[in-house]
Amino acid sequence: MPGNEIHSNHQLWPLLLYAGIVFILLIAILFLSYLLGQHHHDRATSKPYEGGIEQTGSARLRFSAQFYLVAMLFVIFDVEAVFIILWALGFYELGWFGYAGVAIFIGQLVVVLIYEWGIGALDIGVDGRKILRKYRELTS
Repeated sequence: MPGNEIHSNHQLWPLLLYAGIVFILLIAILFLSYLLGQHHHDRATSKPYEGGIEQTGSARLRFSAQFYLVAMLFVIFDVEAVFIILWALGFYELGWFGYAGVAIFIGQLVVVLIYEWGIGALDIGVDGRKILRKYRELTS
């Protein structure tokens, strides 16, 4: 319908006007920042941090892969906590089907947690038993 196209364009012009104003303000702010900003190159300007603390050593530290694995597990279980909280908010509306669904979900989380624990993914740092065993081998 031709009348419907005109009506949809009529509702679109405020959004386009807003986007245009935002774009113009963005360009103006960037230009003024460049124009009025300080253009100096001191000794500390080229350093990673301008806090006045002298840099010692390299900022590139090696982390073990175990650190990243634990970080990923934390993120995964943290996201699942959000799902459980959302389920709790809709508890009365979901009824027994919702309860069964979240029970299965939590059961799967427990199984995954037991599996991760079993393969040693949650063991952070050195294993005290291995160190003690090695010490006993060396002293005997």
